[in-house]
This record gives sequence, C-alpha cells and structure tokens, in this order.
Amino acid sequence: MTGSASWLPARPPTEVGRTTIGVAIDIPEPWGGELTAARLAAGDPVAQYVPAHVTLLGPTEVDAAALPAIDRHLAAVAGAHRRFTVRLRGTGTFRPITQVVFVAVAAGISECEQLHSAVLAADAIVPAAKFPYHPHVTIAQNVPAAQLDAAFADLAGYEAAFAVGGFTLFEHEDGGRWRPHAEYRLTADH
Repeated sequence: MTGSASWLPARPPTEVGRTTIGVAIDIPEPWGGELTAARLAAGDPVAQYVPAHVTLLGPTEVDAAALPAIDRHLAAVAGAHRRFTVRLRGTGTFRPITQVVFVAVAAGISECEQLHSAVLAADAIVPAAKFPYHPHVTIAQNVPAAQLDAAFADLAGYEAAFAVGGFTLFEHEDGGRWRPHAEYRLTADH
C-alpha cells in the first residue's frame, strides 16, 4: 500500500467512463486468511471487502477505455520480472501520520519497489499517492487507538514467508468490493 492509500469501500462514485483500479500481490493461504482475520478482529471493516495483500498501486481512478492498455502494460511488467520470496516479520505503524498498523515486509522489499515503479510507468496511470511507497500488509486502519495498539501487539511476533508468482489488477465495484480484473504471472528468467 502506498503510504496511507487504502482499499476503502466508501469511495465517491467515479465519473461516467472512469473506473477505480488497484494492483496488489495477494497473500496466499494460510497467511492471507490469518491476516484478513486479524484485520477483522481489529475492527477494520475493510477486511470484509478486501483480503490481505501487499499493494503495488493503491486505489487509482483511470479512464475505463484505458483498461486494455493498462492490461498490456501490466502483462509486460510481469513478463519482465521474476518470481521472488516475501518474508513478513513483526508489526509497524505509520502513526502519527496516518492511523495504520501493518505487518512488515522484511524481505522482498526491493522486488516490491521495482514492481511498484514499473506499474506506475503506464501512461494511463496517474496515482494520487501522498506518501512514498512502503510495502506492507495493513492489519488495522482508521480504528480507535486501543484497537490499533492491540493489533500492533497481537502480531508483533508474526512471521511468514511465501513465493510471489504474480500480482492482480483489481477493479472497484459498487458496494465497496474489489473484484479481480486480471492476474499476471511473473515469468522473466533473469
């Protein structure tokens, strides 16, 4: 996720001919379910709409007619990058800047940063990011301080490692859900 950008279900409707997209690395099971459950336990309502993930592009409004070009661009990005391992370890926070607690990405950071930069290279994507990119898995956002503190403490010893074989383009639906639009496999040999 980029800074405090989030997968918020309460976004204003987009203009006619526009859509809101996001690009993320899905967290595989069993860790994805564990982290989504932790986010639900923290009282974060977004967990019911969006499973655990590492954001490469936060919610971004684009011209709907640009989706085919974005699809081609993301396919090229995936073809130029190889699989890698992400290791998650412990918790972190963006407080006091934003009310976010997350599980930290301890390994795979540079690969996430490279993918993020490559995704942003699409002409049709103009992100509204306010903060520098920092790969992580959000486990509590915009909930009372006591719930942020509890989430931070509960997952302080959390560890997981998994292979990243690709990423997903999501499109915002009415009702706040993020619908997978396309999946891209990392296939570079280098």
